[in-house]
Amino acid sequence: MLREIATIGLGANLGNPIDQIERAVEAIDSLPLCRVRAVSGLYANPPIGPQDQPDYVNAVAEIETALSPEALLRALKGLERAAGRSFTRHWGERLIDLDILAFGDRQMQIPELRIPHPEIAHRHFVLAPWLEIRPDAVLPDGRRLAGLLADTSGHPLRFIRAIDRREADNAESSRETGGHRPCGDSPSPSDQTSSAPRRPS
Repeated sequence: MLREIATIGLGANLGNPIDQIERAVEAIDSLPLCRVRAVSGLYANPPIGPQDQPDYVNAVAEIETALSPEALLRALKGLERAAGRSFTRHWGERLIDLDILAFGDRQMQIPELRIPHPEIAHRHFVLAPWLEIRPDAVLPDGRRLAGLLADTSGHPLRFIRAIDRREADNAESSRETGGHRPCGDSPSPSDQTSSAPRRPS
């Protein structure tokens, strides 16, 4: 079965954003025909929309999937609903936000989905974590993400720490031995400003 590499942006600024993003990563890894290959650290940044809302925590994950872009979008929207997300306002606060940033080298535009994501070049909180896991990333139109990063440096971004993927490691071992793990049992981090075990260069 043909598998492609998709890049997913994750964000949250309500409840416990770090916990919600870590749980979302594990939930994505549990989707049928999907496997998380790499995930960036967690980054804090001010909202780009209305300023009367909490700061965001963001991350980027790279997945391998046999789903179509449309099927992956439906699956991600299902995870958002399961996590309790409801519409508030444009660029407003949210419990979890899962966006398809890229899907292989595809370019597509349908009413509910544009690939690559049209705002990639303007979002420091997308470019920096994406480059952390894929330093040589290039958009389908040939633009290198590293070259776009300088134009977004005016938007503050603070590295928090690496994502805890111990559950994912256990899951991989379980798959190899034919076992099964429940979804969403990752531990809840308690300190958003703990020292980072690694930092992007």
